[in-house]
Amino acid sequence: MLEQNVFLNGKTVLVTGAAGFVGANLVLALLRDYENLQIIGIDNMNDYYDVSIKEFRLAEIEKAVKNTNCQWTFIRGSIGDKALIEDCFKEYKPVVVVNLAAQAGVRYSITNPDVYIESNLIGFYNILEACRHYPVEHLVYASSSSVYGSNKKVPYSTEDQVDNPVSLYAATKKSNELMAHAYSKLYNIPSTGLRFFTVYGPAGRPDMAYFGFTNKLLKGDTIEIFNFGNCKRDFTFVDDIVKGVSLVMEHAPEKKNGEDGLPIPPYRVYNIGNSNPENLLDFVQILSEELVSAGVLPEDYDFEAHKKLVPMQAGDVPVTYADTSALERDFGFKPSTSLREGLRCFARWYREYYRI
Repeated sequence: MLEQNVFLNGKTVLVTGAAGFVGANLVLALLRDYENLQIIGIDNMNDYYDVSIKEFRLAEIEKAVKNTNCQWTFIRGSIGDKALIEDCFKEYKPVVVVNLAAQAGVRYSITNPDVYIESNLIGFYNILEACRHYPVEHLVYASSSSVYGSNKKVPYSTEDQVDNPVSLYAATKKSNELMAHAYSKLYNIPSTGLRFFTVYGPAGRPDMAYFGFTNKLLKGDTIEIFNFGNCKRDFTFVDDIVKGVSLVMEHAPEKKNGEDGLPIPPYRVYNIGNSNPENLLDFVQILSEELVSAGVLPEDYDFEAHKKLVPMQAGDVPVTYADTSALERDFGFKPSTSLREGLRCFARWYREYYRI
């Protein structure tokens, strides 16, 4: 187990992508678990998906902060705006930075590559530069299971080679890890990358399968299940992801010099996944049962009539499967929320949010 070396109470924390799915849940957890925090949130509120869900998440944060002794400041803007990021670091001097701002989605990167370069590469570069000029105790940033590409060996370990991305999105995430390593080496910036595996849960991203399927089933549309159902995903409940991020924030890689007197990069990468890949057909079955149970869909709904098995899509991979042994070794933590439990939370939130 690693020893805690970053103490958050009374500190200033910057969370980019703060209106996003993981970002907003992280801010809520920080407000709940720490004292006298000053949390700065940045998000460009783009319309990649329904902005009203981002506004809902921000409203939840505004409600939560009233019951704490923490401060919350929200900045609407892009991490691709270098001047904005510099001004933010200059004014607030965050000691821990959690970079969750990114253009997400594998398929969208095929049709809209420009936005991935601006947010995931230029934006992350701006964050690194700011951490260089306004030193931080720890930079934590989101990577992705997509960096494993079409690796055949499972479960995926952070020791594996990840040199064959199958989408631009994956390539940008691998680039983030390389850039962070270089800055850690050059400027002794403690950084930790987190490879998230298929995050899901209430108030999630509508472009994710569980949310999109629910929208379509409710409208009576047909859902398409890729690779004829022969896909497995390591679905990871958002609360488990956030718990992992919080633990990592408190444990920065130590600064050490090598035999040459130069810094050994204070740099780590972890997987955060459920280590329990589920077949897509089983996933759809559990989702359908929980949607009926929550009253989102009627008990006599004919799911078979609304399912269509289709070939694999470009940029997709057949399986994701996390080896989380390093996370368990260093933090004594392993994501544990079952798929049924997580989808039940989502179905209940969906009914309430859409007033079904």
